[in-house]
Amino acid sequence: MSSKIVLITGASSGLGAATARRLAGEGHHVVVGARRVDRLDALVRELQEAGRKADRTAVDVTDPDSVKAFVEGAHSRHGRVDVLVNNAGVMPLSRLDAARLDDWNQMIDVNIRGVLHGIAAALPLMKSQGHGHIINMASTLGHYVAPATAVYSATKYAVRAISEGLRKENNDVRVTDISPSFTESELIQGGDPGTMAYIRSMADSLQLPAASVADAIAYVIGQPNDVDVSEIVVRPRAEVA
Repeated sequence: MSSKIVLITGASSGLGAATARRLAGEGHHVVVGARRVDRLDALVRELQEAGRKADRTAVDVTDPDSVKAFVEGAHSRHGRVDVLVNNAGVMPLSRLDAARLDDWNQMIDVNIRGVLHGIAAALPLMKSQGHGHIINMASTLGHYVAPATAVYSATKYAVRAISEGLRKENNDVRVTDISPSFTESELIQGGDPGTMAYIRSMADSLQLPAASVADAIAYVIGQPNDVDVSEIVVRPRAEVA
């Protein structure tokens, strides 16, 4: 299947928008979703003016009904859903002794529940059609915990665990984790001001272009249907060194 119907959450900026551009450029039809509809409209207009195939739907990943409408609406319009990229995420970091409960709950709602809502909406359709691919955005911080990242890391460890369970339960649906390090995005917002200023300074020197991570997503989508690329970790070379 050379051209796929690809749904992307969190597509109004950063990695989601970069992924939409990359995949649309390869001939896939992208269905972009986010809460900021004005940005989605601008992205779809940009892609369509370049001769690409794209449409959009407003979606709030914390609301299961909104996610279901996003996925089922795309299925109704296009007849199938080949790929779901669960990209939406937030990262308001702080130390645990700061007790920023609202930030913790937001990360749980978006980073964990948002992924589960996407799976719940897409999996029945994919199993019914006999194929599908769910790509979940994890993080290098889902492989280790640093000071002030405990809750965020916990959400990304959870994403990896959910993906592994999904993979083991379904041999007709491909499942991939993408674990990027600092990536050009709007993710570094909220949280403890001092912590986030430090993270922002690190990101300024180490962050990957969003297009580099989008390339990894394009790679896994482009593999033959009997190949499951289970996980890709993407880091800047300077961080590895």
